Amino acid sequence: MDLSVITREAVLDAIAECDQVGRERFLERYGFEEARRYFLRYGGVYYDSKAIVGVAYRHVAGRPLSAGEFSGGQQTVGRLLARLGFEVVSDEPPAPEQRLLELLGSLRVAITAEGPARHQPITLLWALGRAAQRRPRLVSWRSARRELRGLMREYGQPSSRATPEFPVLALARTDLWELRGHVGDVPAAHGNPVAWLDEQDPSCGLAAWVYELDASVRMEAVGFLGSRFFGGGLPEGLLEEVGLGQGCADESPFQGADSRDAYRRLCGTIEAAEARGDHDRASTRAAREQPVRSSAAVRAVLMRSGGRCENPLCAGQPEDVKENGDPILEVDHVLDRARWGRDHPIQMIALCPNCHAIKTWGRTGERLREVLLFEARVRHSAWCSEA
Repeated sequence: MDLSVITREAVLDAIAECDQVGRERFLERYGFEEARRYFLRYGGVYYDSKAIVGVAYRHVAGRPLSAGEFSGGQQTVGRLLARLGFEVVSDEPPAPEQRLLELLGSLRVAITAEGPARHQPITLLWALGRAAQRRPRLVSWRSARRELRGLMREYGQPSSRATPEFPVLALARTDLWELRGHVGDVPAAHGNPVAWLDEQDPSCGLAAWVYELDASVRMEAVGFLGSRFFGGGLPEGLLEEVGLGQGCADESPFQGADSRDAYRRLCGTIEAAEARGDHDRASTRAAREQPVRSSAAVRAVLMRSGGRCENPLCAGQPEDVKENGDPILEVDHVLDRARWGRDHPIQMIALCPNCHAIKTWGRTGERLREVLLFEARVRHSAWCSEA
C-alpha cells in the first residue's frame, strides 16, 4: 500500500476528526485498536498513529484504509509521519510529573564562574508563577522581556548579563515551552536574536500540559530548580516576585487532585451519553431544532478553568464576580453547538466577556477560534492525564 500520497493536511484533518468524535468512537468507526507502542504526539496530545494514518488516507484517496491493509510500525507509519513533520513517540506516554522532571533535568545551560547559569530556571519560575496565579499562559515577548530582565539582574549569576532572549528561544526547542504568533523558523538562541524577537513579538509561555499540572507537581518542579541551580534553596524574594511565595498561589477550589478526578468522572459521563446517542438528539426551540446541551460539560469546563479565562492570550478579564461569587465567565463551544459541534470539554472553553465577544464578532475571531480549539484540546488532555 502506497502511503506516500498522504499529506500533512490530510493527517491534520484526521486529527481534527478524532477530536471531533472522541478517541473511542473514532477507533470504533474505522475498526482500529488502541496503539500499544507508537503514538503521534501533536500539541501535547497523544493519538493512535496507525488509526490517524489510515483515516488520513481517506482525505487524499477517497476511502480510509482498514487496519489489515498496512503495517503500523516505525518503518511505515513512523517514517511517514516524521517526513510530514510530526513527532512519533514509542511506548505509553510517561506520567506528566515524570516527564516534567526529566525535561528539567535535561536542560542545557551555560556554566559561569559562579556555577550553572540561571536564565532558563528564572524564566521557568516566572512562568510557573503565572500558572499558580492562573494568569494567561502566554504573554508577548515585549512584556516578558520587561519582567524577565529585572528578575535576571536581581537573581542571575553576577557574571551573567540580563538577556531574556536566550532562555526564551532555548526553551522553545523543548517540550516545556511554547512560542506562537511568529512567521518562519525560530532562530538559534546564540548569536543576536533580539532583532527577530522585536520584529515578530511572538507570544511565549509554558506548554499547556505544564501550565495545567496541579499545585503539588508544580512545587516539586520549583524545588528541583532550586536544588539544581540555586544551591538547594530559592531566594524568598524571587519566589515572592514571580508569585510562588506563601500566600501567592491561587487558592481556587477548582484546582487540585480531587477536582481532576471529578473532571475525569464528568467526562466519562459525557462520553457514555455520546455513545448512547444522547448528544445527537435535538430539542425544539423557537420552531427549530437545537441540539441537546450537556450541563455536565459546562461544569467540567468551569472546573478546568480555575475561575480564569482560558484564552491563553487574554488581555485581562474583569476582577469583579457575579452576585453569587462565581467568576464572570461564559462557557463557549468553539465549534458551534447549534451547528452540531461536539458537546464535550475537548471542544469547549471558558471565556471572559471580552474574549467571547472577540471570538464571536471580532475581525480576528476566526484566528482566535483556531487558538481556542487547540487550547481546549491540550488543556483537556492535561486534565485527563494521571500524574
